[in-house]
Amino acid sequence: MTVERILPTEESYELLGLAREIARGELAPRVDDYEARGEFPRDVLRTLGRAGLLGLPYPEADGGGGQPYEVYLQVLETFASSWLAIAEAVSVHALSCFPVAAYGTERQRKSLPDMLGGDLLGAYCLSEPQGGSDAGALTTRADRDGDYYRLTGTKAWITHGGKADFYTIFCRTGGPGPEGISCVVAEAGTPGLLPQTPERLMGLRSSPPAQIVFDDARVSTDRLVGEEGSGFRIAMTALDSGRLGIAACAVGLAQAAVDYASAYAKEREQFGRKIGSFQGLGFMLADMATQVSAARALTLAAARLKDAGRPFSVEAAKAKLFATDTAMKVTTDAVQVLGGYGFVADHPVERWFREAKLLQIVEGTNQIQRLVIARSLVR
Repeated sequence: MTVERILPTEESYELLGLAREIARGELAPRVDDYEARGEFPRDVLRTLGRAGLLGLPYPEADGGGGQPYEVYLQVLETFASSWLAIAEAVSVHALSCFPVAAYGTERQRKSLPDMLGGDLLGAYCLSEPQGGSDAGALTTRADRDGDYYRLTGTKAWITHGGKADFYTIFCRTGGPGPEGISCVVAEAGTPGLLPQTPERLMGLRSSPPAQIVFDDARVSTDRLVGEEGSGFRIAMTALDSGRLGIAACAVGLAQAAVDYASAYAKEREQFGRKIGSFQGLGFMLADMATQVSAARALTLAAARLKDAGRPFSVEAAKAKLFATDTAMKVTTDAVQVLGGYGFVADHPVERWFREAKLLQIVEGTNQIQRLVIARSLVR
């Protein structure tokens, strides 16, 4: 189903049309093969970069697309409806570029055209094996040694780990707590930066994350982004936008599930009738469609706040929470609509069901989103 859009410019409509063409022509025909083989689609991301679709929310002067976040998120949604791993990869790459784009030195920013154009793929290194949601307690250290930092520690669940060309790393340069955290950017070939064996995932098998071990990795001090001690603030600011990216991915996944389940219900017959004519199932589809529309509206409302330069952190948390919970429920219901066939890999709803679970965890678990929202209410 094509969802009616209201976009700010004619260029935005053309951009979304291009995204749909790529999603249908390039992504949808390849997803099953890549997922089955567990192969990372680096060539697809290069194609998106050449099409100008990897740096959409960044200024054109930096090599980006100069698009509002409202438009960028709808492109992400479109990709997610065909291949979630691609949409998530675009979102994580945009997240990885943010510190340099927002806080980088003039020298660091010279790399932005290659980063935003897709020639250089990024990874965002915040989570750790024991830290999880407690990012302020991270233990990866960067100790000063003349003109270098020596990095020691381990990052976990790193999307593009072992595939990225640069790593945006949050590490401890000072004492305990958030105020001791800084941000550095390291190249993939840095000695001592050691990607580990990719994780075996329940979903998104074409884009498995990996741990990154830092074994006395030397990173030049001119790779420090912002000031020492500003890393936690940079990380949290980036995550506000990243949560909207994941919300958009969830909306796209859920919309695909609604469309597939509805099409199935129009064709499948039981008791001499199309199953979509049964009120119990029809009401389920109606609830699914309504929840997806609500998730989309909440996500785009937060994006408009961001585009207007207004505070959007709490609204981003609400959008991420509601959209990913919706994706989990809607994909579960889509499996139910198909009955036994929903449990068969010949139909994509079982994959969407597995993938939806991850979206409730990444970019801050939904329990963390509830904590953010609750604190805003009683602050």
